[in-house]
Amino acid sequence: MGYDRLNDVGFKIQSIDVQTKQIPLKTPFITALRRVENVEFVRVTLVCENGLTAIGEAPATKAITGEGLKDIFDSIQKVKDIIISHMPGYALKILHKLSIGSGAKAALDMALVSLLALEKKEPLYKYLGAKEPIVLKTDITISLKTPHAMKEDSVLACANGINILKVKLGKDIAHAIEVTKNISQALPHAKIIIDANQAWHVDNTLEYIEAVKDIEVELIEQPVIADDINGLKTITENSHIPILADETVFTLDDAKKVVESKSADMINIKLMKCGGLTKAVEILEYAREKNVNCMLGSMLEGPHSINAALHLAMAYSDVIKYIDLDSPLLYKEASIDLEFDFKGCEITYNPR
Repeated sequence: MGYDRLNDVGFKIQSIDVQTKQIPLKTPFITALRRVENVEFVRVTLVCENGLTAIGEAPATKAITGEGLKDIFDSIQKVKDIIISHMPGYALKILHKLSIGSGAKAALDMALVSLLALEKKEPLYKYLGAKEPIVLKTDITISLKTPHAMKEDSVLACANGINILKVKLGKDIAHAIEVTKNISQALPHAKIIIDANQAWHVDNTLEYIEAVKDIEVELIEQPVIADDINGLKTITENSHIPILADETVFTLDDAKKVVESKSADMINIKLMKCGGLTKAVEILEYAREKNVNCMLGSMLEGPHSINAALHLAMAYSDVIKYIDLDSPLLYKEASIDLEFDFKGCEITYNPR
């Protein structure tokens, strides 16, 4: 899917509605960067002249994209009149020339791409290139807490059928090492993904890697600050554990820089970082060409943006090795807006 599939057939966009939404979490979500108790997001609803309707969403992610809830809401309000009265394909071309935040752009983009799929009478996964739906597997986030509490949370997750654990760690390397060893000892068959959220430096990252050399760790995600690409490269060159670039990669140009310099083994693509499905596809096509594995990640997001990401995951299952789309597992109550069933770590397409 790219601009080559966009055309001017179809019906014009008649209205764009923008609302803020909130979903309570079961327990607080804690990382090295933030603590939140609710998923807060902007929902945008696009309606065409013929009644076709599609929804996009973007969460508040001030620490990552620089956009708070009000920023996203205001950005969409500011540009919606530019998009109204155009057909979805042309509106997409306009959208990606506008200077608004990546989250706001992602919400509009996923709604517009969904309209294009509806116009073709195709489910989104098929429009994006998948022949049929497949069963996917997501990790679940283990929030940053005391070592004992994190081990207990991990044991509970595995008891609930989720054995892919994305463990959030902070700047205290001794704590990070203890947490990793505790979880590995308690759950020797669990897959452990480590996410430092930019909290480490080169030296203590290498210290951590040496300390856990006898533990099977799937990968380490973004150990150093986003703009320290040289540090990331040094770690990658000296690590037996695969290194994943997250906040270092927002755009296709960022991905090319990381891949061509061999600064990381894998890249994490998030719709909110890159600006939606259209731009995510560009990065995934590049990764496919270069034979680079990816994670398809997310922020704490609402059900419609998770739907969009999961459709994308089905279309690029050959490139996407890890899926981090666990927000629905963290909701206090199940959402009726999900097109997928979550059972343990397995995700099955089940449109309502």
